[in-house]
Amino acid sequence: VLDYLPRAVKKVLRTSKAEEITLLGYCMGGTMTAMYAALFPGKPLRNLILLTAPIDFSQENTGLYGLWTSEKFFNPDHMVEAFRNIPGELIDTGNRMAKPVTNYVGSYVTMWDRILQGKSMDTWLAMNKWVNDGIPFPGAAFRQWIREFYQQNKLVKGEIKLRGQRVDLSKISCSVLNIAGKKDHICTLPQAEATMNLISSDDKEFFVLDAGHVGLLTGSEAKKTLWPKVSSWLELRSN
Repeated sequence: VLDYLPRAVKKVLRTSKAEEITLLGYCMGGTMTAMYAALFPGKPLRNLILLTAPIDFSQENTGLYGLWTSEKFFNPDHMVEAFRNIPGELIDTGNRMAKPVTNYVGSYVTMWDRILQGKSMDTWLAMNKWVNDGIPFPGAAFRQWIREFYQQNKLVKGEIKLRGQRVDLSKISCSVLNIAGKKDHICTLPQAEATMNLISSDDKEFFVLDAGHVGLLTGSEAKKTLWPKVSSWLELRSN
């Protein structure tokens, strides 16, 4: 948030010769993008697009993830001590177990349906590679993510500090498009919708799709609804 994102923003502006920029963040990337927007408000950031970005980690809003990561049952220190960097396969298993039948069986039902109907497998193969391509979660970041976000919900309380700088979401004043999925079990609607009451932007919109966490981004709903919405929203807010 304090190193890579500012450098990336400067590089994009320098390369494009633009004076303003739009940032889009997905899932945890959306949470980090929101924190960047809070720490670096005003120009050059003109627009912020959040895709299924968890912000409010109140246990009643986080479903199974809130239960699994509860301080009563889970100490992230034990994971970090055992693995140092948390294996991507372990994170993926946790995500899949939130909807085991859908994730372990449904995907291959879809695969065989496409084969039997003579449809192209390109889309299925690309999606399958993407969802199975997780990278290790750095141990210190994992500890902070679980403890300060899931267990202590510090972000909405304004208690997250990055190198001594407090992350205050009310500092966000740029145009914001906040998108969530009705069927998303990883970032629930309340987790994402809470953003709307925490930011100071006058121009802000909460847009809900009938899709899950991954389908929202890459499924048929994405082609029909998500990307046309993002495109039309940006067109009105770009020079």
